[in-house]
Amino acid sequence: MRRVLCREFGPTDHLEVVEEPDPTPGPGQVVVAVEAAGASFVDALIVRGGYQLRPELPFTPGSAVAGRIAAVGEGVDRRFGGCRVAALMMGFGADASHVVVPAEEVAPLSEDVDAAVAATALESYSTLLFAVTHRLPIAAGERVVVLGAGGGIGLAAVDVARGLGARVLAVASTEDKRRAALVSGAEDAIGYDQLKDAIRAHTDGGADVVIDPVGGDAAEPALRALRPFGRYAVLGFTAGAIPRLPANRVLIGNRTVVGVDWGDWARTSPPDATALIGDLLARVDRGELHPPEPARRPLDEAGAVLGLFAERAVTGKIALIP
Repeated sequence: MRRVLCREFGPTDHLEVVEEPDPTPGPGQVVVAVEAAGASFVDALIVRGGYQLRPELPFTPGSAVAGRIAAVGEGVDRRFGGCRVAALMMGFGADASHVVVPAEEVAPLSEDVDAAVAATALESYSTLLFAVTHRLPIAAGERVVVLGAGGGIGLAAVDVARGLGARVLAVASTEDKRRAALVSGAEDAIGYDQLKDAIRAHTDGGADVVIDPVGGDAAEPALRALRPFGRYAVLGFTAGAIPRLPANRVLIGNRTVVGVDWGDWARTSPPDATALIGDLLARVDRGELHPPEPARRPLDEAGAVLGLFAERAVTGKIALIP
């Protein structure tokens, strides 16, 4: 097998690819021959040591894979061998040609769903499905603003909200990212200039929901742009700075601030998380959700790819192909 190895936290160009014997599954485990692994901004943060979770060194980054079961361990039905599956690996290790996963944590993947699409959709779309089913229901006709709408989480938010019948305003930093959000179903797209006034102007006076994976300087004006009883969802801080939201602006207008931490929920409720992933992949197969086609790069370029994410120079998603 081949896998990406991070020996120390720091710049992503220090990553290397090593050759090792293929892994053997233990009891209750399966080995997945990886067809594609999803790369993300979070992967880059982890490699650089800037994420809230710091794995023990050395480690292999990556959390999302799609492929075929190549071997099954004791206690696993042998008929699963050769089945196509996808999985989120909470202990990292996805950036490899073969991975070991608990059998109960793989979800079936249709032959009709491209592996690169599945792998790059898992984290972002699972986050959004968790948000709208457990934390932040969205009703048809509501005005939803998505910050960072050209990134993986943002494009997933646009697609999921649009699928629920919401009217989506995308906010993104470049013309290319705004164009990508429009393709994913946003009704309109704007930049970050004069954000509060711009949101109000494009939502007939204020948003019902703000989905924010960005944080930083965009957070407070977006919160102020909510209409009464509006909801503000905190998904992350790709801008780097964690905002200090003024509590009086939450009080005024009976607004609600909601935290959305898919990863914590998935780690504490693995069966529920796997069921949600299965539902996601089934929706993609039925054409109800439309993850964007990712760029594809070889596993050997993992360091360069994660470097692009760290610099916020990626529109959409990138899959690593072993």
